[in-house]
Amino acid sequence: MSKRVLINWGGWDGHEPDQCAQTVAELARGEGMEPDVVHDLSVYADAERMAGYDLVVPIWTMSEISAEQSQGLREVIKAGCGLAGFHGGMADSFRVDVDYQYMVGGQWVQHPGNIIDYTVQVTGGDHAITRGLSDFAMHSEQYYMHVDPACEVLATTRFSGEYDAWIDGVVMPVVWTKMYGAGRVFYSSLGHVNADLQVPEAKEMLRRGMVWAAR
Repeated sequence: MSKRVLINWGGWDGHEPDQCAQTVAELARGEGMEPDVVHDLSVYADAERMAGYDLVVPIWTMSEISAEQSQGLREVIKAGCGLAGFHGGMADSFRVDVDYQYMVGGQWVQHPGNIIDYTVQVTGGDHAITRGLSDFAMHSEQYYMHVDPACEVLATTRFSGEYDAWIDGVVMPVVWTKMYGAGRVFYSSLGHVNADLQVPEAKEMLRRGMVWAAR
């Protein structure tokens, strides 16, 4: 029986959530998963429907979520459904909801210089998500984040200090995994727009992260 994936998109249009959702759906189909692409936060409060998913991929920057919707999502992940996502679509959602941030494992706070050239260092060794991958270049937002120390970091980036001198040399997590109850959580800060998801290494880590996180 194929695994079912909820891909829920919305929020700020600048992150191209609709196009990104289609890329994620293609990745899911390529792994034999059954994607359900929706544009509605109320699905999270439907416990019966949510219980049928093996993976949730949220693509929803900023906006607001109700307490019932947030609890519905968190409870299904805690019970063993996987959570996988990227960039602001997962780690800059619902900024006042600290319980959601606790589940994700990090929160975006800044991207000095906006769209710049930077390098992603793959540090995950023999982990299934990063095995065989090498360091690679990005031309996008370099996310500065507040990150849960419990996360297992699989890729990082180093800030140059060119735009904000006080962060010169700071090494920041880019890709991580963690647990939330019985649920596996995967996150990548790469994916400002859909074109970023087409960078081969970024796309491959997202694909593997989805497979790893799915129940």
